[in-house]
Amino acid sequence: MLGRTDLRGRLPGPATLRGMLPRAEVDVDAVAHQVAPVIDAVRDRGVAAVLDFAERFDGVRPAGVRVPADALRTELEQLDPTVRAALEESIARVRRAHADQRRTEMVTQVVAGGTVTQRWVPVARVGLYAPGGLAVYPSTVVMNVVPAQVAGVASLVVCSPPQAAHGGRPHPTVLAAAALLGVDEVWAVGGAQAVALLAYGGTDTDGAALDPVDMVTGPGNIYVTAAKRALRGMIGIDAEAGPTEIAILADGTADPAHVAADLISQAEHDTLAASVLVTDSVALADAVDAELHRQVAATKHTERIRTALTGRQSGCILVSDVAAGLSVVDAYAAEHLEIQTADAAAVARRVRNAGAVFVGPYAPVSLGDYCAGSNHVLPTGGCARHSSGLSVQTFLRGVQLIEYDSDALVKVADHVVALAEAEDLPAHGQAITARFRGTSQ
Repeated sequence: MLGRTDLRGRLPGPATLRGMLPRAEVDVDAVAHQVAPVIDAVRDRGVAAVLDFAERFDGVRPAGVRVPADALRTELEQLDPTVRAALEESIARVRRAHADQRRTEMVTQVVAGGTVTQRWVPVARVGLYAPGGLAVYPSTVVMNVVPAQVAGVASLVVCSPPQAAHGGRPHPTVLAAAALLGVDEVWAVGGAQAVALLAYGGTDTDGAALDPVDMVTGPGNIYVTAAKRALRGMIGIDAEAGPTEIAILADGTADPAHVAADLISQAEHDTLAASVLVTDSVALADAVDAELHRQVAATKHTERIRTALTGRQSGCILVSDVAAGLSVVDAYAAEHLEIQTADAAAVARRVRNAGAVFVGPYAPVSLGDYCAGSNHVLPTGGCARHSSGLSVQTFLRGVQLIEYDSDALVKVADHVVALAEAEDLPAHGQAITARFRGTSQ
């Protein structure tokens, strides 16, 4: 089922290798012309435009944007107890893992009388996007809200598309998850118009203010991504999320049934989802292929999964050994990387590029999607070579405090003046010497 690329006996350099590996092709710029008028309309007409787009794209026209707080409480009260217990466990684990990410203020005494303090200040207001397409994502509400809360963000708004089946409100489980997290501001708006409304703000149909945010985080479709790109600068963003992807580095010790199940689990998201197996064992590759044929036929979303697995973004890469496999997965820089090899923990420590690494046979990606404690909002499309997933740090800004007394400044004055003259910026130096006119340095 998976197409094969044979790299045994040859290993191209990183740039060539990246071009050879399967990857979902998503051209965000190709939809920019469709997104631009949506952004402009929301900027100019506010909520009226948002409701027009909801009717056009979502098939429903909500009465207003903000979901009443009592509706959030009602959905939480009516939530299936089993789902509630699972969400509570997920929240507890994610909160526990993220609590240790919070940085503390650091004061460095550079010289006597001169200090630099590094403060970490949370973003004031954040918009958190939870998609609502082929699946329902209360887990994404958890993954966005918890690190923002741990960071100390004072004002949060969750956005999720209105659902015709639910009276123009987001899916009830998304509303319940928000309520469980203590978030009382949820907007029924999706797509590029959600990002635009978060950036510009507006006035709801009942006259209530919808305040703009400073930052937008969370995954979405190509139109959400294009809007985030277009509005970046007016708002901060976490990343430009693309289709989900999994890479599995496995050797002959791996269980082919496990490998196949994990490849399928990500293919279930989307027909563009990428599932990539990297192995030095032809026998394992053959066994995984047989398992895929068997397991895909038994899944709920058979056609979606088959389309993803047989697409050009998925495949099997044959390599000479695990060391070569590490070079391949580092070049691929997967959103999710599983290591299913002998001595998996040692192999995982050698990985440089991945959004998250799942080690051994009992740490599948789906564990990280929900209850590992890690965050599942991760870099896609090879961006793990230079970017990190969502964390507490995403919502913090470093602010430096510089404090020097007179003696400390005078001791370094000549150096500052020399550098200012070297850069032909004499007024920079004069800003130093002006403080000591009439005194002996």
